Order: sequence, then structure tokens, then C-alpha cells
Amino acid sequence: SDLRQMLATKSVENIQFLPFLTTDVNNLSWLGYGCLKQDWTLIAVNTIGAALQTLYILAYLYYSPAKRPVLLRSLLLLAVLAAGYGYFTLLIADTRTRLARLGLFCSVFTISMYLSPLADLAKIVRTKSTRCLSFPLTIATFLASTSWTLYGLQLRDPYITV
Repeated sequence: SDLRQMLATKSVENIQFLPFLTTDVNNLSWLGYGCLKQDWTLIAVNTIGAALQTLYILAYLYYSPAKRPVLLRSLLLLAVLAAGYGYFTLLIADTRTRLARLGLFCSVFTISMYLSPLADLAKIVRTKSTRCLSFPLTIATFLASTSWTLYGLQLRDPYITV
């Protein structure tokens, strides 16, 4: 819906950039975990997710009147990803240890993404209004997280389950 709004209004007004950026980092992290584990479900889902999030970032950058801050945040993301890649591939030689640390990183990052809307929840409780709540996004997030929890349980993978 945010992309549709950007395309319709040719503006990024009332659209936050940070969710696009954090979701892209999350997708790329889980993609790395999936590659290391050779889990084609994780690879396919997160490749598509990362591609879509990159499309959203590019659209946001295109329609944003202040391109410099958006570009700097995106470059910071790339630097963090490069540092993470270097850490997980160059500094941790043992594959099992690398998988465990990357899984823990992915889980912590995903949990922080789920915690970030708590500010909106506080606003909803304080104002007694759900205007700032995207109900379709809430339902989609609930269904997706439930699906990943069930998938993680089936694989007996604590990182995916969390």
C-alpha cells in the first residue's frame, strides 16, 4: 500500500523510510542464514523479500525531495551488511558456530522489528483511536510470523521458530 501511495501521489509524505530499510536488512540476513543452511525455502522467500524491499527503497529515493538523507541511510545499510558479511564469513571459520551466531543475530533483529510498532500501540491506547494502525498489515504480519514459527518447529530450528 505504501508503494501504491508513492506511485499515485508521486510523494513520500506520511511514509516512513526506516521500515523499508530494516525489513531489507532482515531479509538479507535471513537469506544469508538460508544459504549457509542450504534451506531453499528461506532462500526463495528472502530473495523475493529483499528484491521487493529494494524496489520500495528505490521508489522512496526517487520520490523523496531530500535524497541525501535517504542515500546516506541506504549506504549505511550497505556498510553494516558488508561488516556483517565480513564478520560472519571471515572471522568465524567453523560453519556450525557461524550458523548459530547468524541465527541468533537474525532472531534478535526480527524480534526488534516486531517490537518497533509498540510506539504505535501506545499511541492507540492513549488516543483510543486505531487511525495509525494498518489492520491488513497487522493481520499479514500475524499470519507470516505464525507460518514461520510453525516452519521452525517442523525443522526443529530454534532461530526460525523464534
